[in-house]
Amino acid sequence: MKTTLVLAMTADGKIADVTKSPPTFSSDRDSAHLEEQIALADAILVGSGTLDDGGSVVLVKTPALIQSRIDRQKPAQPPQIICSRSGKIDPQLPFFSQPIDRWLLTTTIGAKDWHERDSFSQVIICETSDGKEIDWQVVKIKLAELNLENICLLGGSELAASLFAAEFIDDLWLTVCPVIYGGTASPTPVSGAGFTPDSAPKLTLLNVDRVEGELFLHYRVQK
Repeated sequence: MKTTLVLAMTADGKIADVTKSPPTFSSDRDSAHLEEQIALADAILVGSGTLDDGGSVVLVKTPALIQSRIDRQKPAQPPQIICSRSGKIDPQLPFFSQPIDRWLLTTTIGAKDWHERDSFSQVIICETSDGKEIDWQVVKIKLAELNLENICLLGGSELAASLFAAEFIDDLWLTVCPVIYGGTASPTPVSGAGFTPDSAPKLTLLNVDRVEGELFLHYRVQK
């Protein structure tokens, strides 16, 4: 199984402004790149905080990309796996009206409010021994059992931190956009507790593309 993190950030390493509103700094080319990566995936991982901020998820809309998925005997849209240990997700979000297969990855406590609803076609429980966190090593096994070979992670920063710490991420696509947001309150691509120099994930740069003012960087995570 391969997991790819796809994100865009400002030139000073921010993924949103100080108000944490949905980002608008990337270009149409970056949006197309994001759609291409989503189209390649067997499933999408999204943190519940990112879903709450945006209200909906990105869909594959380009007819050629949809047809390519169908030719590979995949559904037109990959399943969207929302990650939330608490399960506290607003059921009125536009996300629940989108034409997609919705899954929930959570804990026993987080699943409690969703068992009696049809909002998610699958509720996957993978928890640590104390039931407080999602156990990402168990998640790896579970997703592999579901024959999901290519996973695309779209955020947020806390989820990315957890997955880097669990050595869950294999590739990183990072778009650097020509704008500065600044501010200590502006979120960065990876938050969490942080890493020491010895424990920090190391990257190998595979490719760099420049499209007008943006840089498209492709990294592999060293294991």
